[in-house]
Amino acid sequence: MAEANAVQGADLASLNVSDPVLYRTDEIHQYFDRLRAEAPVHYYEDATYGPFWSITRYSDIVGVEARPDLFSSSHARGGHIINYPRLFDPNDDFGLPMFIAMDDPQHSAQRKTVAPMVAPRNLAALEDEIRSRAAAILDALPLNETFDWVERVSIELTTQVLAMLFRFPFEEREKLTYWSDMTMVESDDPEVMARRKSDLLECAARFSELWRQRSSAAPADDLISMMAHGEATKDMSELEFLGNTLLLIVGGNDTTRNSISGGVLALNQFAQEYDKLRADRSLVNSMVPEIIRWQTPLAHMARIATQDTRIRGCRIRAGERVVMWYISGNRDESKIEHAHDFRIDRANPRQHLSFGFGVHRCLGNRLAEMQLRIVWEEILQRFECVELAGTPVRTESNIIHGFTSMPVRLHAWS
Repeated sequence: MAEANAVQGADLASLNVSDPVLYRTDEIHQYFDRLRAEAPVHYYEDATYGPFWSITRYSDIVGVEARPDLFSSSHARGGHIINYPRLFDPNDDFGLPMFIAMDDPQHSAQRKTVAPMVAPRNLAALEDEIRSRAAAILDALPLNETFDWVERVSIELTTQVLAMLFRFPFEEREKLTYWSDMTMVESDDPEVMARRKSDLLECAARFSELWRQRSSAAPADDLISMMAHGEATKDMSELEFLGNTLLLIVGGNDTTRNSISGGVLALNQFAQEYDKLRADRSLVNSMVPEIIRWQTPLAHMARIATQDTRIRGCRIRAGERVVMWYISGNRDESKIEHAHDFRIDRANPRQHLSFGFGVHRCLGNRLAEMQLRIVWEEILQRFECVELAGTPVRTESNIIHGFTSMPVRLHAWS
């Protein structure tokens, strides 16, 4: 309560919603509650990443997403996340262009190259294998003893699925998780950032080897082959290939794994919803998008204004950074009733911003939903309860909204 009062009493100009610590401590929502109410378009000048505008209401976020001509994602302008220049600076020798940080027509051309992987027909073909892998993971878990859900389930399932999508050597799959984590590492320590660069160059070397193999073979239904043979991607530079590879790794790993963990937390915090689910397992279908909304595994995306404009009367100048806080828009009670609550039987559960909106809407949204649906269908076949057995440890990140560990105990149906 004291912390909430401190937020309410603070000078609006001092509220820094980009502070990663607020996400690790789970204090961030009270900051966004105040901004939505009092300053839905908010300027913060003293951030580590430079000044930026926060867009915190649902409808305003959609409005920014709907104008890619006015709000650019281009890596050359500053990229698609608030700290893009620190992680993927196009002006140094390790700039990593990727299609999410491109504007059309280049963005759509490269995106279409890998889109067949997540087309409905291909997802249907993948479902049985994903279910088999989820079942094997769950069957190997202990009953009535504490273990880490993040490590044993969330990371393991998403890493196995990633290995499937890339046709990456299964015995090396742990590297995918490691490279995903290293992609988003941000530190003021030069040694840490040098190690990050070294590790990601190792990733580049391994995927370049696979690229050469796939490009000399017939086209196949895996992400590397699709990029190696796609007209818009086959002539990419090594760094652009690495950028797109890391984009697909992070997009397929961090987001889904944190939603799998977030669902466990939500059902434990809202026990009446767990009761509903046990009584009617068909509610998994509406619970899945509700998990994704409530957790919001990617907290934000950013854009750069290409010309002077106004949002809610605030003048935004060309070249200024605009940050769309999905984590705030998903708790906007002017759009979503009882938005802070987790309700698995919402009438319109897909009314959320976790996948973005418009031309940059998440390419793998249906795959993410399918993985969550499968894992919860399989959980309900085996366990009456996934009980939270301690305090989860959250990531210290204003981008990846998730968990590094979550102690749980499993209880079989009685």
